[in-house]
Amino acid sequence: MVTLTPANAAISTLETQTFTAATEHGTNSAVTLKVDGITGGNAQVGVISAAGIYIPPPSAGTHTISATSVEAPSISAEVTVTVALLRGVLTHHNDNARTGQNLEEKVLTPANVRSTTFGKLFSWPVDGSVYAEPLYVADVPIAGQLHNVLFVATEHNSVYALDVDDPQGAPLWHVSFIDPANGITTVPFEDEASPPAYTGPGPVVPGGCADVDSEIGITSTPVIDAAAGTLYVVAKTKEQINGSIAYEYRLHALDITTGSAKPGSGRPLRAAVRGTTAPNDGHGQVLFSALLQNQRAALLLTGNVISIAFGSYCDIYPYQGWVLAVDATTLDAVGQFNSAPNADVGKGGIWQSGGGPVADGNGNVFVATGDGPFDAGTGGNDYSDSILRLNNGALGVTDYFTPNDQQSMGETDTDLASGGPLLLPDQSVGPPHLLLSAGKQGVFYLINRDDMGAFQVGSDSQIVQSLPGEVCGAGSCPIFGAAAYFNNRVFVATAHGHLNAYSLTDGKIAPAEQSTNVYRWPGATPVISANGTSDGVAWALETNGGGEPAVLHAYDAANVAHEIFSSNENSARDNPGPAIKFGVPTVVGGKVFVGSQFQVSAFGLLH
Repeated sequence: MVTLTPANAAISTLETQTFTAATEHGTNSAVTLKVDGITGGNAQVGVISAAGIYIPPPSAGTHTISATSVEAPSISAEVTVTVALLRGVLTHHNDNARTGQNLEEKVLTPANVRSTTFGKLFSWPVDGSVYAEPLYVADVPIAGQLHNVLFVATEHNSVYALDVDDPQGAPLWHVSFIDPANGITTVPFEDEASPPAYTGPGPVVPGGCADVDSEIGITSTPVIDAAAGTLYVVAKTKEQINGSIAYEYRLHALDITTGSAKPGSGRPLRAAVRGTTAPNDGHGQVLFSALLQNQRAALLLTGNVISIAFGSYCDIYPYQGWVLAVDATTLDAVGQFNSAPNADVGKGGIWQSGGGPVADGNGNVFVATGDGPFDAGTGGNDYSDSILRLNNGALGVTDYFTPNDQQSMGETDTDLASGGPLLLPDQSVGPPHLLLSAGKQGVFYLINRDDMGAFQVGSDSQIVQSLPGEVCGAGSCPIFGAAAYFNNRVFVATAHGHLNAYSLTDGKIAPAEQSTNVYRWPGATPVISANGTSDGVAWALETNGGGEPAVLHAYDAANVAHEIFSSNENSARDNPGPAIKFGVPTVVGGKVFVGSQFQVSAFGLLH
């Protein structure tokens, strides 16, 4: 007789499963273990060791594990294992709702994330500053082996594929989008602070801008299509060819196994809409200008469409908030949107402190816009200081919300686009589909995304809730970054304030508790790791505007007043390197990855 346990197992692509075969002669004694009839299995169905340890393949599916008695080959037992695709961290803040939560973290818990048991394990050098959030895919087949891979993009216009289990090894692959010998380089920041090549109509307001350090290449977080095995990334280049200078944003599509470019990769981004603002072709067309636009917001992939959003470098005019939509297969343009096509100098930028456009399951895309003109309430098409719902692909405005004090927000530079929208899970009380957003004003807007409320003179009573946030001085603390969600709680780290937790009850939020430590400007974008609804840890990266050593903080997600780890406790061991403002840690597979200037650090359990 042969028995095999467990009878039915369900794991993700990041996990292993131990199967125990018992015969009348003892556990795992003289049996042949197979996966889908293949002795020992293989990379396509998963492999199983003689000890019964099953390593799943990188794709989802159901497989049969069998144990056959060597002594009596006619006697065997079979069980099934269901492998769910752990998507890894494929986009900024973990998902298209931008919740920031990874609910498949089996290793890190509030009990073991302590300075005595948890800390920095190693660092990789890279060739530039890492403004983009690192992305992660498990079990990537590279050179005949499966690798757990961290993908890192730098301002030096490089993308690295790093094996997280081989910190001393060379990159699995490295791609650069510059070619200095042929005049293709990153963009010196001085070119953005005082644009040298802009000769179109409208003013250019230079000087005093320190938005990105030293050079500009890849600023936004890429996005990965795991099913297609493709990483999409936008790189900015200065191209000096035959005596002329051009500035370009190019969308690249890379094979995650090799780094090789896919068809259509590297095509420059182009757009034009009807309008009067600069830069203009003189015939009523507002032109997209790569020189003047800042592609800070993370990329969004929903359906087969990539959405790419733009704002400004500081407030160097003219610029607008743009969203460009591209077919993910062909890389052809399919849609475009401009938030302020008829203003004197544009404005209405979409930057969201690095957070990306947000998408629901019905083909709706949501963005927050910054300071500038607003006339949509009277039939116009300028949408500054608003939260917009766009249809996926064509990018037409289908609904919006604009605070009643939009004009004063613009006059005092308290725009909405410093924060990004968060889509909350369906609610059983009140409107089921809610969106939460906040910006420099520090006020939370909880909006029914099926009926967003548009603009109302005198008050915001048409939305579900308007709630002032943490108090700093005479008003609410500003918010630069995205909120996170976990277990009916919302987490927000304010500038000059704390990491705040809010309870979500009956479709509304209310303050709960806050951290004991204070975050200087610009605050932080928290993320959550948990095993389902258990063992939640809230993580936040303190950057203090960039340049100083970054500080990684961890809190018990059930009570953020309980800080469980800070890299300052043992700074000699745990310093992640010089900080990048708006940096976001990536938490997955028992490790925490932190990008900084010219390096990426990995934190985990100490051995």
